[in-house]
Amino acid sequence: MAPLSIPSPSPEWQSFQVGPFTIHMYAICILVGIILAVIITSRRLTKRGAEPGVVIDIALWAVPLGIIGARIYHVLTHPNDYFFEGANVWNPFAPGAVWNIWEGGNAIYGALIGGAVGVLIGCRFTGIRFLSFADALAPGLLLAQAAGRLGNWFNHELFGAPTDLPWGLEISSDNAAFPAGLAEGTLFHPTFLYEIIWNLAGVVAILLLERAFNMRWGRAFAVYLIWYGLGRAFLESIRLDPSEMFLGIRVNVWASFGAILVGVILLIVQYRRHTGSEVTPYVPGREWKGPDAALDSDETESDSDSLDNEVGSENIEGETAATSTHRSTTP
Repeated sequence: MAPLSIPSPSPEWQSFQVGPFTIHMYAICILVGIILAVIITSRRLTKRGAEPGVVIDIALWAVPLGIIGARIYHVLTHPNDYFFEGANVWNPFAPGAVWNIWEGGNAIYGALIGGAVGVLIGCRFTGIRFLSFADALAPGLLLAQAAGRLGNWFNHELFGAPTDLPWGLEISSDNAAFPAGLAEGTLFHPTFLYEIIWNLAGVVAILLLERAFNMRWGRAFAVYLIWYGLGRAFLESIRLDPSEMFLGIRVNVWASFGAILVGVILLIVQYRRHTGSEVTPYVPGREWKGPDAALDSDETESDSDSLDNEVGSENIEGETAATSTHRSTTP
């Protein structure tokens, strides 16, 4: 082994028991990512004028549908892993079932599709603009993906091609994904680590771009799509795990190209369509008025009502009420 090689965690680290429940580190990594994304998105959206806590209302739709979409996409793009003679397809109490997300296998592009549907539903109920929410989500989403990639490390999965680089990943030769014919001790590209670094760099890039440019109206999310698509297209091309191919290219590489294309189109269209600032993340007519705004509104109405009462009282007494202390200077 190279002196800087990255060891894989002991198999005992993949899960542990809490009473009658089995807790999987893969699931914990995903859960940590979701929590980070919700916290960051909530803070960013609240600073932009949204009601505190409204992110939870949207996340209640987005998270479950995102997980469902991630699993469905993975199963459909890895059919040979689940549909073969003698396979356990449906029984969740035995290994290999299509439901067993704790065994690994959640595709980010499926999560984006399912999560987008959930966000659309949540935004419909809350009045938040879809793209305003997506902008607030963009850096948190990359951070969540970085946390989730640690789950691949714990599961000893989705590693890259063999490498002689000193930071290669150690994979046991008895791993089912270990390529046949390679010598024991062969190192592999730690694609989980590459993606973590790429995603964290993307967080920094989006935050810096927001300081320099107007990145509202869906532009920050467009940068996310472009950034992640570029990194994923490269990393996907060096991974060894089986995947469906289309025209000799992995399906997820095509999906990455699609994400890049959508991001570029969204960026161009939104820069042409919206040249000003985004005043509120709400659709017209659904704006949230905070406690301070409500207090100011009540005080204004109280003063106005008081003035009206005084004017009415004076009129009743037969005196002339002055409605303005200013005289017009217009001839």
